Amino acid sequence: MYKQTYKQIHNWYQSHGRKNLPWRSTHDPYHIYLSEVMLQQTQVKTVLERYYFPFLKKFPSLKALADAPLDDVLKMWEGLGYYNRAKNLHKTAQILVQGQPQGFAPTFPSQIDELIKLPGIGKNTAHAVATFAFNQPVPIMEANVKRILCRLKKLLTPNDKQLWELAYMLIDKVNPFDYNQAMMDIGATICTPKNPKCDLCPLSDMCKGKRAPTLYPTKKKRVVPTREENIMISLYNDRLSLIQRKGKFLHGLWGFESTEVPLCASEYIGEVTHTYTHFKLLCKIYVYYEIDKEQIDYFTTQEIRKLAISKVDEKIVKLYLDTM
Repeated sequence: MYKQTYKQIHNWYQSHGRKNLPWRSTHDPYHIYLSEVMLQQTQVKTVLERYYFPFLKKFPSLKALADAPLDDVLKMWEGLGYYNRAKNLHKTAQILVQGQPQGFAPTFPSQIDELIKLPGIGKNTAHAVATFAFNQPVPIMEANVKRILCRLKKLLTPNDKQLWELAYMLIDKVNPFDYNQAMMDIGATICTPKNPKCDLCPLSDMCKGKRAPTLYPTKKKRVVPTREENIMISLYNDRLSLIQRKGKFLHGLWGFESTEVPLCASEYIGEVTHTYTHFKLLCKIYVYYEIDKEQIDYFTTQEIRKLAISKVDEKIVKLYLDTM
């Protein structure tokens, strides 16, 4: 039914696709899985230039990742955000290593229903590993692909079920690797949110929305709320107090403790802001000098640089150094 379109997509990918991306020139499930997790909520350029290769150098295999302390994994993830991703990477590696017979290298399951059982692997990541590592004829569903599907069929507000059904209907079962990679690249470079280049698109012949592509899908207005926190830096003997976070947000990272009401004897030194995907954080920073305090979980600023901390805590350390 779509034989000619598949040929056009394949030819376009051979000529214009980003085939030089390192995770596209390997069939190693670990490398592909790592890239898929890193690319969630993060631009390709950032992953490629700062995180992918250093992470693989530090943890070159699933076993190396499983055997590493979580603090080391979080430190290599520092700055990428969404730290639960790093925690789930670590958990998944441990599960796969523990489940492998002695003497055999751990590997990933190739089936979607098995992949999706692993920590942090959702429906799209499972599909991506299945098709890119094991060449299974299944589609993927990331933001660029969703936009293409909506424009192809003039869908304003489709739900996930509709999009997955359409994606499965369109998938090139003979060459799913090139097809899926091309769909992402077409969305990133041609079928863009603004000013799409429809005259260059290999899907133009079958696209119902090409006369007014920016109408699809309907954009949702998003208001980013601001959260305020009071951050207390306790000082003892020129060392700063840190806690290791236990909650879901920034789990496992070291950071400064928040407080409802600053201590009367504390000194206000300024504020820092940081914008996350779903909210903006405004932190008012206070310093309190401890007397006769045990030096447990107290660190010099040089020691803090070796810990895994969030971007907002890096900003707090900088503010402290600039003002004290």
